[in-house]
Amino acid sequence: MGACLLEMKSVTAVYDTVPVLEEVDFKVYDNDFIGVIGPNGGGKTTLLKVILGLVRPVSGSLVFNPELQNSSKIGYLPQISTGDNNYPVTVKDVILSGLMIRKGLISRMSSDDREKADRVIGELGLSDLTGSSLNELSGGQLQRVFLGRAVIGDPKLLLLDEPGNFVDSNFENDFYEKLRELNKRMAILMVSHDIGTITAHIKSFA
Repeated sequence: MGACLLEMKSVTAVYDTVPVLEEVDFKVYDNDFIGVIGPNGGGKTTLLKVILGLVRPVSGSLVFNPELQNSSKIGYLPQISTGDNNYPVTVKDVILSGLMIRKGLISRMSSDDREKADRVIGELGLSDLTGSSLNELSGGQLQRVFLGRAVIGDPKLLLLDEPGNFVDSNFENDFYEKLRELNKRMAILMVSHDIGTITAHIKSFA
């Protein structure tokens, strides 16, 4: 099973005094690929935000493996919307921005960083789009770009929030195949309302 990366102990979180998560107990181990299934508004995104430290639980605790004490070791792919392609930046710039948490501005990126971005771009099948602006991309391509931003820092844990929402049907199988490859070197926690789509791809449900 490997080392435990994260344990949630009786975690309760609220929005405006309304409980969203109640007494949640949860563990994530090395190389887990877990699907968290539930309806929209069921607290799935809140679960991820608690892990990321964006929402503070009102009770309970989180215990992180020392490998996750550095926030750069948790990758995060948020829900993608059509508004996310309006920024005048290139595919490579967006992927490089995944290193900013520990490197600072993109202008300070080293040649090694830029070579690493090129490798990630190649792995995700985006080589022909390196210099393209986001507004030139399809939904599936845009999802790949933000996935690249999430994994360029070599996280130990990758959090995915409804990754299938903006993936075109032509790329869906390829997208999950990329996740299986990534799962060989990182644990993945994916939330979704679509149990039918992700059943074939994950290792366990929560």
